[in-house]
Amino acid sequence: MNYRTQKPERDGLFCERIFGPVKDINPHDSKLRGVRSREAAVDKNGELVTKSIVRRERMGHISLAAPVAHIWFMRGTPSAMSLLLGMTVRNIERVAYFATYVILRVDEETRDTFLADAEAEVEAARVAIKIRYEKAAEEENADVKALAKEQTREIEELEEGYQLKKSQLESLTKGALLSETDYRNLPEEYELIAQLSEEAEGAKGQREKKLLKRLKVLEGMHAAGIEPGSLCLTVLPVIPPDLRPMVALSGGRFATSDLNDLYRRIINRNNRLKKLVELNAPEVIRRNEMRMLQEAVDALIDNAAARGGRAVSSTGGRRRLKSISDMLKGKQGRFRQNLLGKRVDYSGRSVIVVGPKLKINECGLPKQMALELFKPFVISWLIRGEYAHNIRSATRLIEMGEAVVWDALDAVIEGKYVLLNRAPSLHRLSIQAFQPVLVEGKAIHLHPLVANGFNADYDGDQMAVHLPLSKEAQEEARTLMTADKNLLKPADGSPVLQITQDVVLGNYYLTYDKPAAQTDNVRAFSSVYEAEMAYDNGVIQLQTPIKIYVKGKLRQTTLGRVFFNEMLPEDFPYDDNVQTKKQLKRVLARIFDKYGAKETAVIADRMKGQAFRFATTSAVSTGKDDYLHFEEIAEFVAEGDAKTALISEQFDEGLITEDERYSLTVANWRAVDNKVSTFLKGQLEHMDTSISVMVNSGARGDISNVKLASAMVGITVDATNHEIELPIRSSYKKGLSSLEAFVATRGARKGLIDTALKTADSGYLTRRLVDVSQDVFTVNDEAGDDEGFTIFRAESDQTMIKFGNRLFGRFTAEEVPGHVGADELITRQIANSIEADESVKTVKIQSVLSTKNLRGIPRKSYGLDMSTGNLVSTAQPVGVIAAQSVGEPGTQLTLRTFHASGVAGGDITQGLPRVEELFEARSPKGQAYVTEVTGLVDVWEDGKKYIVQVTPAAGHVERIPLGGRTVNIKSGSNVKVGDVLATAEGEAKPLVAPFDGVVEIAEDTLVLAANASAPVRYEVPGNQQLVVKANDMVEAGDRLT
Repeated sequence: MNYRTQKPERDGLFCERIFGPVKDINPHDSKLRGVRSREAAVDKNGELVTKSIVRRERMGHISLAAPVAHIWFMRGTPSAMSLLLGMTVRNIERVAYFATYVILRVDEETRDTFLADAEAEVEAARVAIKIRYEKAAEEENADVKALAKEQTREIEELEEGYQLKKSQLESLTKGALLSETDYRNLPEEYELIAQLSEEAEGAKGQREKKLLKRLKVLEGMHAAGIEPGSLCLTVLPVIPPDLRPMVALSGGRFATSDLNDLYRRIINRNNRLKKLVELNAPEVIRRNEMRMLQEAVDALIDNAAARGGRAVSSTGGRRRLKSISDMLKGKQGRFRQNLLGKRVDYSGRSVIVVGPKLKINECGLPKQMALELFKPFVISWLIRGEYAHNIRSATRLIEMGEAVVWDALDAVIEGKYVLLNRAPSLHRLSIQAFQPVLVEGKAIHLHPLVANGFNADYDGDQMAVHLPLSKEAQEEARTLMTADKNLLKPADGSPVLQITQDVVLGNYYLTYDKPAAQTDNVRAFSSVYEAEMAYDNGVIQLQTPIKIYVKGKLRQTTLGRVFFNEMLPEDFPYDDNVQTKKQLKRVLARIFDKYGAKETAVIADRMKGQAFRFATTSAVSTGKDDYLHFEEIAEFVAEGDAKTALISEQFDEGLITEDERYSLTVANWRAVDNKVSTFLKGQLEHMDTSISVMVNSGARGDISNVKLASAMVGITVDATNHEIELPIRSSYKKGLSSLEAFVATRGARKGLIDTALKTADSGYLTRRLVDVSQDVFTVNDEAGDDEGFTIFRAESDQTMIKFGNRLFGRFTAEEVPGHVGADELITRQIANSIEADESVKTVKIQSVLSTKNLRGIPRKSYGLDMSTGNLVSTAQPVGVIAAQSVGEPGTQLTLRTFHASGVAGGDITQGLPRVEELFEARSPKGQAYVTEVTGLVDVWEDGKKYIVQVTPAAGHVERIPLGGRTVNIKSGSNVKVGDVLATAEGEAKPLVAPFDGVVEIAEDTLVLAANASAPVRYEVPGNQQLVVKANDMVEAGDRLT
């Protein structure tokens, strides 16, 4: 830009001749008559460009004075150049930045000539030195010894120089690297020409892998007709100026896109290089300018990866300039921000509040928002009803807020569905369809039971509303996306409906047993109405035991339980249980299995309504005084203090080490913690207070929360997950001392750090999973292409996942005698019967892993669709469903540490790296520790490592095959762990004793019988996860980590 005229400079980055006019021009203007092709932009046909919009699409270019390697091909992973040339990225970089040279060809004849010349030179020099010293020795009074020493030193130096020169010449091989000085000293006769390497045949292992990778790139480039030279740029495209704008600010300054600075650096360096070439400047100066040009182009394309200081802005702050790669990649990049994340018409967003009076398929839509969303439909209705004659007059009616407008709105929203979405959309339940109900205010009302699917709560969360416009879109929303069609999670078939908090509390209050209730003098009532009247008059309470005739039978129950059963279907068995959170979920699952989704939605709605009513009646509240103080807790703490004092005394006397003292102290306070929790649990079971009702029902909180509030906080962890040995003896009710508050802060900080770091990791994992699985769909069955996948009962016992749960919803590949035939569905009943039958150790099922179908996954290999309970339909995107099902809980994993505020316990965020490891099929770092003996496990911490001790059971015998080794001991010998039992020639390892015991020799086998008192110890690094715990029994060959 010209600073004076504010007009673009000719041939500059904003030149009108190259990119088109800044303002639209009139082609008939007399000024343009003779200058069409010289001073104004011209299109391919030689016509004048008159529209300024072309400045968004016309590109320019810079002809580079020297070829430049493209950083994406040079430094990307995997690096195309590295594979193409068979060199490391680091070495290619050193060549590209003129730090080293690469030999392209070696002239063998010339090299041999040089070697011969060098040998002749050194021989001549050796002879000359000998003659010189012989003459000196012949002189009078010559020190012969000193002269001989000097002669030897000179000859050695000569030999050294020769050997160096010789090794340098011999090391000149194709592809070798040379330093700057070596290059300058090379004889001029070496001619270097480019040549592609021949692929070696018969390669094995790692070398074969490398060669195949190179071959793949070369063949791909050959097939696409790409010349290897195309990986380097000789002409650099310049993007259109309106995509990298420059805006004039007040005071003659400009705000400009970073790309302009990056292009300017390239132009300056390129022009300087051209000048140096014209002036025939020394090569070292030209090379430096070429290196700077390479760095400038690197910075333009990818400033984050560019080496050499990286391009920073010339203004204050020295911030890194935003390159083309930065504009494309990441959340704020062109793809995710503008192309995938466009703003949408017919949408709005607002805060959500609870809508307790809504039906499960309804949502409350603020009137003003609804009017804006449905505006075109309202205008159409007003014109059709002749309340307005055109769009403008209809709009005016809406702006004035006439009563007829609201009539119109009521008419147009009838039968319509809107979509509600809460970010982040981790799985398909994050978008569901609802019928709008107009509400006052500005907040969206959301049914309390569906909040779980959105992972929403009512503490200020926002949700977006979208309006499907066409009839087809409305029909799809109605048939597929409504809340009552999405009652089960696609991941595991568990109910989505949020039976929590008030819903649990109300139903528990209805059905629980009051500890003080009298059971000897039970009143009888002839009907529910009579009992209800007695309740209204205060004669009985909801929890008073009564006798009453319900569902065709006289029962001893309570009025609350009668009310609860009245909500359930007529033919549903009478449920006389206390309705805790778990029990309510069981009831709903049974209703779903028996009556289907629609009835379940109705029942859940009824449960919610009744629960809200009786939760209000219960008047459950909580305050400081509800958290009772128990004297026994002080006794537990005193016991802990006494034991800690004893441990410290033993340490002072030198009986235990520092590490043992620490681990014993932590273990002691953990035991105190457990005692306190057990004691509180027992107390709460026999109490009838607000706290006990909330905790026992599962509505809110658990024993650990009560412990924190009313007993003691206990052991906490620091930011590195290391347990702090100083326990927090106070409860939150009592208040923490200043030292305790400082100790607790460390754990709280860890929760926040984890949340921030791991959320991004989990989102990224989901993105990669979707990327690889998005093209996996179900197809119609093709018979006989699934060999089957075996499910082992032993695996289920190890993983703690029920055998029946792993079988449910699958089709068998082979018959399970007495239970199910081949190619049949394993229902819940069949799965339970197989699980109960201990004789069935394995079941072969049709599986996604064993099908050979190339077009997709056959329906029977997939099994039941967990979200419907029916066989999966054709063309279901099961790949995406699987990816979302893994990714969604991954994000929850990362967000849940937040609430524990650093109280010591298992760190669930550690699970995420292991999940990644499994999906990427990476071998975990390091090998697992495996026990060599059968016996009892003991585990303790020693500093930053675990000691796992396995004590072999007396009489444990291990047979060790000799495999041709020579035995070094006699039969009947006593051996210690680590003693060499047999040796072998060659590379075979010697046999060592895995534990203490007695050896017997039997033909080609050693039999080692263990001594009972000889434990085997394994030192396991603290960063490894143990899969055994103290007092576990292990077999030889079992994993410890």
